[in-house]
Amino acid sequence: MPATTKAFAFFCGPDDFIVNRLGKERFEALATEANADDFSREVISGFANNVDEVETAVNRFRDAVQTVPMFGGKRVVWFKDVNFLADTVTGRAEGTLKQVEALQELLEKVNADEVAIVLTAAPVDRRRSFPKWCEANSDFTLAGGDGESAGEALAGVALAEARDSGVSFGPGAVELLLQKVGASTRLLTEEVRKLATFVGEGGVIGDGQIDELTPNFAEGDFFASAERFFAGDLPGTLAALAQHFFNGNDARPVLSALQNRNRILIQVRVLLDTGELRAPGPYGFDKAAWARAQEAYARHFGGDTEKSAYHLFTQNQWYVGKLVGSGKLPGLRRLIDNQQEFIRAFEEIVRRPNEQEAVLRDMAVRCLAPGAI
Repeated sequence: MPATTKAFAFFCGPDDFIVNRLGKERFEALATEANADDFSREVISGFANNVDEVETAVNRFRDAVQTVPMFGGKRVVWFKDVNFLADTVTGRAEGTLKQVEALQELLEKVNADEVAIVLTAAPVDRRRSFPKWCEANSDFTLAGGDGESAGEALAGVALAEARDSGVSFGPGAVELLLQKVGASTRLLTEEVRKLATFVGEGGVIGDGQIDELTPNFAEGDFFASAERFFAGDLPGTLAALAQHFFNGNDARPVLSALQNRNRILIQVRVLLDTGELRAPGPYGFDKAAWARAQEAYARHFGGDTEKSAYHLFTQNQWYVGKLVGSGKLPGLRRLIDNQQEFIRAFEEIVRRPNEQEAVLRDMAVRCLAPGAI
């Protein structure tokens, strides 16, 4: 990696794992570039719970930056896990603000020919003057914020981990993995490594391996209930419900998952019935047809771009195609009846809070029994 023309590199964002991952890559690249030995590279923790700890961290960083290498050459210093730039009680304290001013003064005097600095901070209140100064005066990277959504940042983590492991993802596989894992970057990384080990170097991670090997961390057992329900599998749905309640869980997450997916399917069913869309293939809906439908109807949702089951076009096109293609899509009347049954089940749970499993079992039978679909 070519040396930066700025005095230091600054990585920030809402997710400390993503930020530190980028910081570590830069730190290692700079250390390699400078041929820095163990005595010429140093990592200082910037994690602080109070103002005294902020002062201690800044002083340690100052010492590291100003220390002369034992055997000459260039020092490489990483100030990591900085958390006192956030909008918190510690971050707003007067003592902390003074230490941040001192930190800026130190960075302004850094001689880039003598020391290479990487600073990683998460989260950061970018309204403050110091982050704005860093943006103008450093090799600045904002990870997972502004122009990059959280989903894009997580997808980037998965793709980077797969690349480092010598594997790749098949069509739609990253989206499916994110649906199952959720927003935990650490868990996502471990799952990619596990899948990479399974397919072997040079292999391709497909949705089949993810379905088989990755648990539903993001939605728990109620994800399995929704999968079986919309596949039209009554025995499988009842078994998934039994597992869900065996673990002492509540009925409301199951109903929420069923309602959200049913709302999406109602919208898709209407577009299929009117000919706006055709049944999805192995790679989801036809992209051109999806784009035409989005252009025609997205404006009726008020311009809202926040991901929601009420707005079909905020969903991932491939993921919606997988939902539709994973089982027999019921007719519009059945889907509307499903929604009514979900409401009825919720009302029953309010009246019979100690019989939640029985309520959902009865609901599943009414919806999935022969002749109901």
